[in-house]
Amino acid sequence: MVSSDLSLKNDVSPAEWEARVNLAAAYRLTALFGWDDLVFTHISARVPGPEHHFLINPYGMMFEEITASSLVKIDLHGRKVSESPYDVNPAGFTIHSAVHAAREDAHCVMHTHSVNGVAVSAQVAGLLPLSQQSLGVLASLSYHDYEGIALNEGEKPRLVQDLGSNNYLMLRNHGLLTVGATAADAFVAMYFFEASCMIQVRAQSGGGQLTDIPQPILAGIKEQIRAVTSGSPGKLVWPGLLRRLDRRNPGYAD
Repeated sequence: MVSSDLSLKNDVSPAEWEARVNLAAAYRLTALFGWDDLVFTHISARVPGPEHHFLINPYGMMFEEITASSLVKIDLHGRKVSESPYDVNPAGFTIHSAVHAAREDAHCVMHTHSVNGVAVSAQVAGLLPLSQQSLGVLASLSYHDYEGIALNEGEKPRLVQDLGSNNYLMLRNHGLLTVGATAADAFVAMYFFEASCMIQVRAQSGGGQLTDIPQPILAGIKEQIRAVTSGSPGKLVWPGLLRRLDRRNPGYAD
């Protein structure tokens, strides 16, 4: 773990430092919620400024250990653009670079291999309208077929086309992906994505007949979500999540 005496806070712009702190928090919260897969998934965030530079996890560091200073700064090709003793997983940034390059609004891209998410991604019907949590996801959800471990550059245009303008992508037989304007937005989106999958798996395990939420309700859900979250679920929830993290696993802002 990077110690506080090696902090990059005074070596980067205030905007980059803020992005680093929020991304490190997102990694630690992912571990806290149990969505991490050892070291094998990723959350990336664009560094504010004219350069297309991004922050991503140091490969081999557990999510619960990541700090603002340990995050690795890379370009769209996954090459390090600042000194770091850590490597980057090449498979990890293939997916992320494709989304960042195609979606100017996708400042943060979050990808998980959670057990519930992978379970639902393996179902032919995908995510079902079984819960209130699922409705916001379904209103902005796409699917992408599995093509193996993400090392093939040729997969990028297909992934981008499948995502389109949506903020949720179910990677078949693989996991979940969310995009957001901030780390907070991407994380809160993933919370509802994961909760929807967990509810679905549990509902199906009961063995009884399931009831879908009617389509007219789904059609109006975006406006209802804007009304109850003041238009920004991430902005509403993030301060409380950081307080929880400060209580349970402080040190991410080092």
